[in-house]
Amino acid sequence: MSDGDGNRDRDLSKGGSNQMWGGRFAEGPSAIMREINASIPFDKALWRQDIAASKAHVAMLGQQGIVSQEDVQAISAGLDRIAGEYEANGVPEDWDLEDIHMTTESRLAELIGPAAGRLHTARSRNDQVATDFRLWVRDTIDQVDAGLAELQKSLVTSAGQHVDSIMPGFTHLQTAQPVTLGHHLMAYYEMIRRDRSRFADARARLNECPLGSAALAGTGFPIDRDATARALGFERPTSNSLDAVSDRDFALDYLMAAAQCSLHLSRLAEEFIIWASQPFGFAALPDALSTGSSIMPQKKNPDAAELVRGHAGRIVGCATALMVTMKGLPLAYSKDMQDDKPPVFEAASLLGLSIAAMTGMVAETVFRTERMRQAAELGYATATDLADWLGRQGGIPFRQAHHNPRAAGKLGERKGNAAEALSLQELQQIDSRIGEMVYSALSVEASVAARCSHGGTAPAEVRKRVAEARRALDMDDAA
Repeated sequence: MSDGDGNRDRDLSKGGSNQMWGGRFAEGPSAIMREINASIPFDKALWRQDIAASKAHVAMLGQQGIVSQEDVQAISAGLDRIAGEYEANGVPEDWDLEDIHMTTESRLAELIGPAAGRLHTARSRNDQVATDFRLWVRDTIDQVDAGLAELQKSLVTSAGQHVDSIMPGFTHLQTAQPVTLGHHLMAYYEMIRRDRSRFADARARLNECPLGSAALAGTGFPIDRDATARALGFERPTSNSLDAVSDRDFALDYLMAAAQCSLHLSRLAEEFIIWASQPFGFAALPDALSTGSSIMPQKKNPDAAELVRGHAGRIVGCATALMVTMKGLPLAYSKDMQDDKPPVFEAASLLGLSIAAMTGMVAETVFRTERMRQAAELGYATATDLADWLGRQGGIPFRQAHHNPRAAGKLGERKGNAAEALSLQELQQIDSRIGEMVYSALSVEASVAARCSHGGTAPAEVRKRVAEARRALDMDDAA
């Protein structure tokens, strides 16, 4: 290295003569290290889980005779006091203490003295954070599940009110066949049911306790990992200490479920955005979840639904971020894994907001059912019913019968009528086998009533699905 390079290195180490150390990095590299290394600004969210895990750990240490009962009581009481302080005033951010674990242990030492140092016996920050994070994700899954259950109840309640409300069903956003609004809403009930099952699966897989794995190899102290696992509500302790401290599958499972759920919420939000638009006019969104325009007084913008739609992209991005962080890490713990929590915290916040917004939107939206029914009569939505009738009554193969409704549609389009408004003579010009009874199949009411296969849109079927859902959600007991 040249003499100039050496002088440059000495200047960088001192800091003062190089502009890159200005501002908040005036102290030089040590300031950068303190800031990049500190996680307390975000992992303070784990304080409840950290206190709970620490209390379970010290209780086990006492039961095993590793720490005296006197110290156990002092540590436990100190942790309770710290929890009260955090609840009342929040968690202080001292970047020199780095994280929630050291912040709590430092405060404990201030409160009870040297005995605080015994809390960390037979554990490491590696198994400590793995345990805290699992507890946080488990708690969050429980909250998400409760929120999704409320969304399902809103969907089922509204569906039950609209089992007979006819609307156009779409494919390619083109009028396809008449359906009922109740049937449409129950489709989202099914999506959310699958979402809840994915979160339940993620919860079941994460419910193993890493505490006692220590840094990576376990500990020589005679600890009882089953006891701490039970105390914290886990099914069992983890079986491999290397895996336990380096595993973040549970966070990825949560994010995958959250991403899929956000896609469903985004689709539901898009339906409401379309339905509330003037060309459709199917729905009036609640004022509390809409905004006005800064310049156009007539506007009522579906901002909450649009933000739910936007949040889906961010939640999917959070899942991608953690996958990329974890993709090349060797065993066991690496500092990269400090970045595991921000995407999970962000996704959880966005998902909770999205679920709440869509629950309120489903519950409070006013559906314009007459407008929906009128739209269902346009676009010759009962053309398939004419083909079905020809197949049943005339014995015509479906592929052949399919051509006749198309011709009827074109004729109706020229005359400005729906297919059911065409005269029998006009229909018989298309196919002489068409008789008077055909009209019983061409109304939108007849069309939806005919779709009575299991899971179909017939009102009788939708009532069955609504009743099943109400039982699954214990809605009848609640009423």
